[in-house]
Amino acid sequence: MPSIITNKKTSNDKNNRILIVDDEYDIALAFKIGLEDHGFAVDVFNDAQEALVNFSKSKYNLLLLDIKMPKLNGIEFYLKMKEIDNKAKVCFITASETYYYENLIKKIFNLLNTRSLFRKPIKLKELIKALEKELNC
Repeated sequence: MPSIITNKKTSNDKNNRILIVDDEYDIALAFKIGLEDHGFAVDVFNDAQEALVNFSKSKYNLLLLDIKMPKLNGIEFYLKMKEIDNKAKVCFITASETYYYENLIKKIFNLLNTRSLFRKPIKLKELIKALEKELNC
């Protein structure tokens, strides 16, 4: 399925630009619509390799990455993305058990903390609150 990219009118606030990379089309679309309705500018890719090809430095303030994806998982994407833009903030999301990934993320990425990992399903209101907090740190 192709990536979701729309030009819905959103906030011009440069601190609200988010990239979502999630292979689950319906979930990614729901996140996109919900976040855009709250003033975020959002681009979504359902293919992590395609997202990486289109990724550029200083374009996004925050990335929301699914961990388990085919071809290139969220952690691999993160490592490659950091070579391009080491200032973008990153949050991970997974439908899997978070305990395993929480420890893995802490071990590999000392700069990330537990608030940077969310478990699906997540209520949109909770996600928005957490992303706003992460953007303001």
